[in-house]
Amino acid sequence: MTMHVIDAHTGSAGPGPRPPRAPVLVYLVTEDWYFLSHRLPMARAARDAGYRVHVATHVGTGAEAIEREGFRLHPLDWRRGSLNPWHVFRIVRQVRRLYRSLGPDLVHHVALQPSVIGSFAAAGLPPARLNAMAGLGFGFTGRTVKALFLRTILSWLLRFMLNRPTAAVLVQNPDDRAAIMRLGVAADRVFLVPGSGVDTQTLIPLAEPEGPVTAALVARLLDDKGVRDFVAARCLLAAQGKDILFLIAGDRDPANPSSIPESEIETWKQVPGLELLGHVSDIRQVWQRAHVAVLPSRREGLPKSLLEAAAYGRPIVATDVPGCREIARAGQNAILVPPNDPQALADAIATLAADPALRCTFGKAGRELVEAEFSSRQIGAQTVALYDQLLSRSGGLLRQPAARG
Repeated sequence: MTMHVIDAHTGSAGPGPRPPRAPVLVYLVTEDWYFLSHRLPMARAARDAGYRVHVATHVGTGAEAIEREGFRLHPLDWRRGSLNPWHVFRIVRQVRRLYRSLGPDLVHHVALQPSVIGSFAAAGLPPARLNAMAGLGFGFTGRTVKALFLRTILSWLLRFMLNRPTAAVLVQNPDDRAAIMRLGVAADRVFLVPGSGVDTQTLIPLAEPEGPVTAALVARLLDDKGVRDFVAARCLLAAQGKDILFLIAGDRDPANPSSIPESEIETWKQVPGLELLGHVSDIRQVWQRAHVAVLPSRREGLPKSLLEAAAYGRPIVATDVPGCREIARAGQNAILVPPNDPQALADAIATLAADPALRCTFGKAGRELVEAEFSSRQIGAQTVALYDQLLSRSGGLLRQPAARG
């Protein structure tokens, strides 16, 4: 009996031999909460397809949730964001020791820092390596001297490590694919799967709430996410006497260089019509209160917050930048504005606030878009097809087809 390996680019199928055992897949990720929030659907799809899934990460509060899924958890002493050479050397050595011990067939490095660390750790080892660029990060979006310096170093480093014989790159939007190829990475090493998807069975459309029109931003409190522009837009609308409530759901991220200072956030608490919710574990609570989803980011991979908002049937205001425009489509389910333009942002929010019919039209279209292109079931299938293809190409195992019944 043979199985078919689905090409993640073309959807074409070819026969492959039935494997002797299930392949071992390791996810390398900085934080357990990020794995649970952004990569769980992919890992579930791999598990259900017959992969033995391991998760290597810094463990906070997510150990029980990860192990409950049947995944093997490997705690790491990771200090996310640290550029201390000793910290970097220590985590590379720890990951390399883990790779030698597990002997994985495939490692999935989730985001930029794990891709760098994991690539050094896997040097000279046989597993196929998938380096996922979930957006290009502060080094490519920041406007400071530090960001420009990091961009130069990272460009050279990525060009070197992503062209290794067993390496491949995963991006979430066409702009990032083009950016990676401009670094000199061969086109046949760069694959596009749009995010991790959302569970369309659990996230279902919500009726609009009562009360004043409310715009919500769900994001870490980073300058790169456009949080300052969101606050500035609220001040502009207040000056015009427009009664629109603004919500911000998210915490600071001290490990990120563009994190908003605590002192500045304290001043926002005095802005009329602006409510800081902090971390919200059940994001449905935000969209039960909000009429409009907003993300004025400078660049994204594919923002989960907007995918969830669209699944709940919320219209979107977002910046016309890579990642955002994959889910926020101008005139279909969203109004797009230039980045770093609080006035344009305020005008777009005011437009939707004043037009319930447009909100309804955009909300329905966004939900249909998620169902058609971004469900976790679809994205999971594309990801597993890519895993199969990488194993086949590297001469590794092909997975045992999952049992049915």
